[in-house]
Amino acid sequence: MSTTRSDHYKAAGVDIDAADALIDRIKPLAAATRIPGATSGPGGFGGIFDLAAAGFAADSPRLVSGTDGVGTKLKLAFATGKHDTIGIDCVAMCVNDILAIGAKPLFFLDYFATGRLAVGTAEAVLTGIAAGCRESGAWLLGGETAEMPGMYPDGEYDLAGFVVGAVTDDTEILPEHASAGDVVIGVASSGLHSNGFSLARRVLVDVDGADLNAALPGDDLPLGERLLVPTRLYVKALDAIRAAGMRPNAVAHITGGGLWENPQRSIPTSLAVELDVEALRAMRPDIFATLSSRGGVPEREMYRVFNMGVGLTVAVTPDAVDATVAALEAAGYASRPIGTLVDRGDGAAVRIDGVTDEPLAAPAA
Repeated sequence: MSTTRSDHYKAAGVDIDAADALIDRIKPLAAATRIPGATSGPGGFGGIFDLAAAGFAADSPRLVSGTDGVGTKLKLAFATGKHDTIGIDCVAMCVNDILAIGAKPLFFLDYFATGRLAVGTAEAVLTGIAAGCRESGAWLLGGETAEMPGMYPDGEYDLAGFVVGAVTDDTEILPEHASAGDVVIGVASSGLHSNGFSLARRVLVDVDGADLNAALPGDDLPLGERLLVPTRLYVKALDAIRAAGMRPNAVAHITGGGLWENPQRSIPTSLAVELDVEALRAMRPDIFATLSSRGGVPEREMYRVFNMGVGLTVAVTPDAVDATVAALEAAGYASRPIGTLVDRGDGAAVRIDGVTDEPLAAPAA
């Protein structure tokens, strides 16, 4: 658990520490259900199931599964009436997680729940899901549409997704692959992705009164569209690295908990992640500085709530850095080195030296 507080996020209704505590309580419950083939439990980027250990063929791949939702980003879809990209978010939140284990996505299922089914809205959401699946190379196997009168206000819905992928010995990414001295490369996000929206809405809409149909100073998109830019999928990023003949030693999807909590999930407890705050600041889109300045949110807390412009971290050996960045750039993913893996000792698992306890300055108009 990070020692960085998230007071502004908690005031907006989200308690990250409570979520961390729940995971700790769930672990023994999940452990009690283990069967032959179970190899990992709650807390990682995905669950791994060994088919060979469960009695299937010895050369069977290991299955990897993950599930996630879109969170209160849905509120922006409701407010703007734009529903055709929120399904991409749902797919990306699930698929990007299992990429951290090295999995190839195989198939995807969705759960769409609403009080009264609006066919056009549901079709728009599923259009986005299908687009996300095509980009991921995953089959949209099926799902569930639940109409539950009285459970949701008219015009609103909830959305969740479930992905199953597979890994082999040649593709699986395990914490023990990482070593001190590995260089951490940050791969750019497309914006907020699907985390921190309770705080973003509170700062920009509830308190600041910003118009979702108008652009912020210096931006070329209306605020609603800026916030709804879909979560970036990183399947092709990992494919590009492998096609260039390299294998990542660690991969982390930067979601809830931000850069303080996610990179450490992909490495052994004996290692720590040292991040260069200036390299991180160079990757930060203006929307994050706007949120920090208008909400009075300290830079340190911003790195626990948001991805701050880094959607994925990839750790490689020092001699593979240039080739990895080149492969990512050629595939359309802006990236740069942002840190190093070091021996942890008695220190924190993630360190961002130079990060301040002051809000960021507003971006220039």
